[in-house]
Amino acid sequence: MGLLDMLLNQGSPLSIANGASPSTNLLATNQSPLHAVGNQPGYSLNGNFSSETTTAFQQYVDGVSNTLPQPSQLDLNGTTPDRYLDNPPE
Repeated sequence: MGLLDMLLNQGSPLSIANGASPSTNLLATNQSPLHAVGNQPGYSLNGNFSSETTTAFQQYVDGVSNTLPQPSQLDLNGTTPDRYLDNPPE
């Protein structure tokens, strides 16, 4: 009996999914609210969608308590800054 067969048939306390693929976390998909939702800035830019992002972040199974970092302090509320060529010094 191979290792995969053992995991699928007997399981293991060391494997979360017993050899099967675990579910994909929302933050690892295109639907992630981390950076943007549609044309709205997401959590990392200005803190929008905080509850959805926090919930998904806590679902990572890595054996530690995950603390979500604070949103950026350098962001301009999701707007693109002026380019130098559009706003040269006077």
